[in-house]
Amino acid sequence: MDLIELGGFLKSRRDRLNPRDLGLHDGPRRRVAGLRRDEVANLAGASVDYYAQLEQGRGAQPSEQMLAALARALHLTLDERNHLYYLAGRPQPSAGSPNAHVHPGMLDLLDRLTSTPAQIISDLSVTLVQNRLAAALLGRPKHSTGLRASFLYQWFTDPDARTLYHPEEHQHQSQVFVADLRAVTVRRGSDPVAAELTRRLLAHSDEFSDLWARQDVAVRRSDRKRLLHPTIGEVELNCLNLLSEDGTQRLLWFTPPAGTQAVENLELLNVIGALSVQPDH
Repeated sequence: MDLIELGGFLKSRRDRLNPRDLGLHDGPRRRVAGLRRDEVANLAGASVDYYAQLEQGRGAQPSEQMLAALARALHLTLDERNHLYYLAGRPQPSAGSPNAHVHPGMLDLLDRLTSTPAQIISDLSVTLVQNRLAAALLGRPKHSTGLRASFLYQWFTDPDARTLYHPEEHQHQSQVFVADLRAVTVRRGSDPVAAELTRRLLAHSDEFSDLWARQDVAVRRSDRKRLLHPTIGEVELNCLNLLSEDGTQRLLWFTPPAGTQAVENLELLNVIGALSVQPDH
């Protein structure tokens, strides 16, 4: 680990960012061209003191999770992200992990979706980053490591994962999950993470096994969801997907059908989210 080089690199990446591109105010009192330290710390979910120590070449070795959060907060390219991990003396995270690299272009789009729930997930349904409204609507991920980080895996192994969805939606969602996974496993080829996920689900879920035997295949690009939110009640939303060029990541955003109660529900969610949830990138 090279703390001095790490601190210098973090500062250089902070200086180059335009606050307006990230939806931040750049009023007359701003004294730096790029982001302030407190802004990076807030975007990464770190304390200002801890981030300041990192830039100053002091403090403890940052965890893989913190490095991933900093890479997203600073909109690092893949090469820059890899350099950050090298300087911190940490191994590169796998493409399918919650700490996987997110393309800066997708983060730019997410930053602009300020009035609608949106998040970036992997093709194995691992949540990588959420905006404030998505966290208020769907909740933060329960798990950050292993197969349990995949919402698809939770769907078939943990009954609590389905409580947000209306019971009449369960069968449809199961079918869509399995058909999409078959497309993903074929595209990934011999990828061990996708293979292990499929093997474990076949061993632990009769529902998954029955659906897998049907050999349905369909990439999930759009859907309509009926959710049962503990505060705003039942809400029906359109869910749209934008796939990355290689298909490994997806930007999801949720919009209310025009003229429905869901429009007012999301307005209420916006107020709730502003009071209780901060963005995690």
